[in-house]
Amino acid sequence: MTPAPVAVALDTDDLAVATRWAGQVGPHVSTLKVGLELYLGHGPAVVEEIRAAGGGRIFLDLKLHDIPATVAAAARAVSGLAPHYLTVHASGGADMVKAAVAAAPETKITAVTVLTSMGEPDLAAVGLAGPALDAARRLAALAVGAGARALVCSPREVAAIRAEVGPGIDLITPGVRPRGAAADDQTRVATPREALDAGADLLVIGRPITRAEDPAAAAAGIASGLRGRD
Repeated sequence: MTPAPVAVALDTDDLAVATRWAGQVGPHVSTLKVGLELYLGHGPAVVEEIRAAGGGRIFLDLKLHDIPATVAAAARAVSGLAPHYLTVHASGGADMVKAAVAAAPETKITAVTVLTSMGEPDLAAVGLAGPALDAARRLAALAVGAGARALVCSPREVAAIRAEVGPGIDLITPGVRPRGAAADDQTRVATPREALDAGADLLVIGRPITRAEDPAAAAAGIASGLRGRD
């Protein structure tokens, strides 16, 4: 059975826990997301450990954001780990995104538009002209123009961003919560079905799966629900 278009966020600093989650959910989902907490706690070797435990693609979510030369060096340093996706912040600018793309040509450089934890007051506080939809569209267009092949955006913006960038760009949506699940620290959220119907290619889901009593069953249930939409 084809794995569901879900990236499970392995958000923990405990390698044993992360590899257990990877093994439990791996048969049901296409992608495993390694973020800062896990990567910084255990170093580059963690990528292969997670890949071996769960199979599937690796989404290396480091959200690089620095001057172009530094981001290029960082992207080059991790390109040997063969992640399918590597995140950078679109707000770092076109030259920074271009540098990452050139440094890791075999990896889909994935530009983060507006973090799903941020609401309109947060955007105003950091001086980013809103509303969130407009900010995300501007950043998406900038990043794709600079060579990014994937974007991270809220499910509430995914339809507008698809219209902005057209086909051929992977749209990845965090802030996805099964109906009835807590929003936790996410502000702009949607259910898995809503996100896919809006045009998302990959759904990032963490705590509703990993904190479930049975992560494998939770992942299988979400996967089954998504297949039922067709």
